[in-house]
Amino acid sequence: MTKKSVMKTSQSALKTEKAVMRDINDATETTPPITEKEKTRFRKIRAFNSKREENTVKYPRLNNFLLIVFPVFICAMAEINQGKYISSFIKFAVSRPSVIIFDLIITAVLFTLLLCILKKGWLAVLVHSFIYMALSTTELFKYGTNGNHLILSDMKLVRSVKSLTSFAYIKITPRLIIYYLIVIAFILLTLYFNPKLKATAMRRVVLSIASVLSITALIVLPTFYKPIYSLFRIDTKAATNSFILNEKFEKNHFIAFLLQTATESYSNRLVVPKDYSEEYIDEIMNIPVESAEDFNGGNKPNVIVIMSESYADFRVFKELKVKDNYYKEFDKAASEGKGGIAITPTYASWTVRSEFELLFGLPVRGINTPNMPQRELADREQPALAQYYKSWGYNTVYVHPFQSGFYSRSRIYGHFGFEKMIYHDDQAGTTDFTVPVKHFGSYVDDSTVFDQIVKEIKTSDKPIYLHTTTMQNHQPYDKGDDPLDEFGNYLTWIKHTNTGLETFLSDLKKIDEPILVFFVGDHFPSLRGETSVYNQLGLNGENCNTLYQQKYFFWSNYGADYSYVPDNEISFFYIPYVILNIIDAPRDAFIEKMNDFMDKEPVYSDEYSSSTPRDDELDILTIDRVVMEEYSPSPIPDDEISTHN
Repeated sequence: MTKKSVMKTSQSALKTEKAVMRDINDATETTPPITEKEKTRFRKIRAFNSKREENTVKYPRLNNFLLIVFPVFICAMAEINQGKYISSFIKFAVSRPSVIIFDLIITAVLFTLLLCILKKGWLAVLVHSFIYMALSTTELFKYGTNGNHLILSDMKLVRSVKSLTSFAYIKITPRLIIYYLIVIAFILLTLYFNPKLKATAMRRVVLSIASVLSITALIVLPTFYKPIYSLFRIDTKAATNSFILNEKFEKNHFIAFLLQTATESYSNRLVVPKDYSEEYIDEIMNIPVESAEDFNGGNKPNVIVIMSESYADFRVFKELKVKDNYYKEFDKAASEGKGGIAITPTYASWTVRSEFELLFGLPVRGINTPNMPQRELADREQPALAQYYKSWGYNTVYVHPFQSGFYSRSRIYGHFGFEKMIYHDDQAGTTDFTVPVKHFGSYVDDSTVFDQIVKEIKTSDKPIYLHTTTMQNHQPYDKGDDPLDEFGNYLTWIKHTNTGLETFLSDLKKIDEPILVFFVGDHFPSLRGETSVYNQLGLNGENCNTLYQQKYFFWSNYGADYSYVPDNEISFFYIPYVILNIIDAPRDAFIEKMNDFMDKEPVYSDEYSSSTPRDDELDILTIDRVVMEEYSPSPIPDDEISTHN
């Protein structure tokens, strides 16, 4: 350190001291006198900042070292944090060194961007550390909760963080605390030695632009990211289901996985087909329509669609030896009506995929299987099935015993044709239920929902179409006789649902008006990543199809005609048309076309079978109805549509 540098630093510190004392003296003229304790605190802060300014000049090599080594440090800490153990990180680094090098380069580019923007080294270190550790901790808890890894599109749910914490198993371990303390120690080290970026404004702008362009190109530009991913041996296999996605994580790990899945998400974004036009939709809709307008002699049945949260029949896995007693009421209902198997578009999470298919009678594959399909919809009245029932003189009701704001349901579902929406929010202490609300486990008891349905039927002066998405069987599954027996608790809750279901159907038998019930689970449950029965079963991307097969039943109190229920597997989105066929509802060209699709393409799902080719007509009809102009037949009056555009 030169004498000139020391003098310059001392002069700077003196100026700072004078400025602080001037502020103190000025403050005493307009505010109460500053105490000696406060003056001492000011002097300590002044002395610390003076020391930091001195360190910037005195230790240039150390400061350069801190800035250079930080990307390596935070990259390693983020990977170790999400993987829990240092040994697992070392093992991965040895087996997949090219991926680690890729991670380091990406981390260095991001840190360069932050450094150019913030200039102060400690501040860039703080922001970068927060981003990486927050993401890696979220990944740790997410995988530990439901066995699925974090992808950047999950961040869309950040506004619902309070709801998500009620689902998650969050455990603050000594190991996690130690990792955070190590990171905090590095931040404090950079704060004390105070490294700064020594670059002109123009150079910082150039470096910032270069950093942004390189990361952007790695996500959106195939000619750039394909050779890069290939060079560093990043796994780019298309993930058509959660198990394949998890297998990709094992090869890429945290940072490379996040970036590559962001690339995949962008490449899979919804693009309107070039041949989309009103003429093309008219051509697809040019089919004969079979008249069916008498509703079984004019007597319109009440239609009840129950999508039971995380309800699944684990007896399909013989090795688990699950007793029939857990499901005997479900079996009884299926024997009184008609059962079958529907292919759900999701596993373990993203209930709104299944809900979209049942509410719209359209495949999520038609809009590229987004995690939250309701976010893709045009902000207008939507031709959901409730619109049809409303046009036929039904009262339409949506029931969900959870927060109205989760997945933005109250705002978005208001466009679906439901005249009445019933929610229950324990956090806010508000409810739309008009029956006593009971809880079982962490959420509202399914029997409460069943009681509300009975009341809606009895109090309506018209037949009702009601869709409910229940909550009782949602994770976490730690509230039982043994908090550690996650699967045992889950089966206990399933038994409780079935007990309530038997009482519910018994109550419906006493009502003197026709009622048709459809019951299905939205997906197999989320179970902990490392200790779940899914791991015990050895399920992977090649043998996980069973987890997308959901048993269902139709039941009625009036002897409905079940000859329309297919004996083969069908996708969820065909169920609404099976219901319309059973109740002998009117048909338009769109309904008739979907019946044709059900015959020729009974299963249309990426998650279940990626080998099934895309159906251009089915895709373009889906886009037309929920995203674009809605040229296909719709029950919504034109003047009502125009008021929402």
